[in-house]
Amino acid sequence: MVDKIALAPCNGMSPNGLVSHVACGDARKENENVISICMGSTSADIEGANNEMLKRFPIIAVNGCSGMCVNKILESKGIDVIDTIPVFEILKNACLVATDAFRLSEVEEECVKVIKQELIKELKK
Repeated sequence: MVDKIALAPCNGMSPNGLVSHVACGDARKENENVISICMGSTSADIEGANNEMLKRFPIIAVNGCSGMCVNKILESKGIDVIDTIPVFEILKNACLVATDAFRLSEVEEECVKVIKQELIKELKK
């Protein structure tokens, strides 16, 4: 059994990036076996100093948009993910659209709930 699971949220400057980041933060707060990864630090780590830590825990990538930057950044570091949460697809299927990249309105809060529910499902696997 794995002692911790890492969530790697999108940190992009888009509404779905904000939703991704907040949903991961909420899931982390509510689950003691969850940690989160700073994708800014990961992408800036040219020397690979963080790679050993990144390989220590199973990682769930949480991508805000179809660019799938979280997966691409981790892949460029030779880091595998155990699952990918496509926020843009999940919200589309739920008929929800986040519109603010800087503040959580009622709509964005609803988006966060949907993504957090998806994360919880994945964490229980």
